[in-house]
Amino acid sequence: MNPPCSRCNRIVYPTEKVNCLDKVWHKGCFSCEVCKMTLNMKNYKGFNKTPYCNAHYPKTNFTPVADSIENLRLKKQSQMQSQVHYKEEFEKSKGKGFSAVADTPEMQRFKKAQDQISNIKYHEDFEKRKMGGEGPPPQLGNPSPVPSPGAYQQPAASQNYHFEPTPEPVPQAAAAPPPSAGKRYRAVYDYAAADEDEVSFMDGDVIVDVQQIDEGWMYGRVERTGQQGMLPANYVEAI
Repeated sequence: MNPPCSRCNRIVYPTEKVNCLDKVWHKGCFSCEVCKMTLNMKNYKGFNKTPYCNAHYPKTNFTPVADSIENLRLKKQSQMQSQVHYKEEFEKSKGKGFSAVADTPEMQRFKKAQDQISNIKYHEDFEKRKMGGEGPPPQLGNPSPVPSPGAYQQPAASQNYHFEPTPEPVPQAAAAPPPSAGKRYRAVYDYAAADEDEVSFMDGDVIVDVQQIDEGWMYGRVERTGQQGMLPANYVEAI
């Protein structure tokens, strides 16, 4: 006889059965008790035989025994192993979720606008260096004749040189950058970055240019700070 699901109390058939925490679940019912994010055997955390995600796992108070030298060493070793595994997964998935974004018409227009702004700036600097490095052209003429003794010497007319200033080139108006591409999300919890490739944000911040990496992680830019990086998917909601 097929057992009932611990979440919905419906019959669980062998093709959709998940055995975990001494209970039987449907694959879709094996989710976080708080945010209902679907979990698997790799990313769940059990508490009182109930599954939780990493963000909503209940915090427990440790006794002074937990701060012993042996436990601190084990905790540090576990953190190092977790970081190594995370780095490996990130390097494997790097570049897989962003190739389509770089080829969109919106991103191509943005790149073209940046190239135009760069060319205008380069020509302005070039013209300024050109005008500042060239001096006034020398005046060429016949040498004055040597007057004979006793002859009346007429004072030489003074020569005034007048140079017209070269007008500075008028810079062209730079094209405005295109609006943000990608999906927009709003943070529903505060999050502090745990690694250099992650991004911190506060509850209520708007996350733009969001791209899905996998079931639990995204990549985006915080509109308030301009910083971008990876962020947990269960900390934000779509706008």
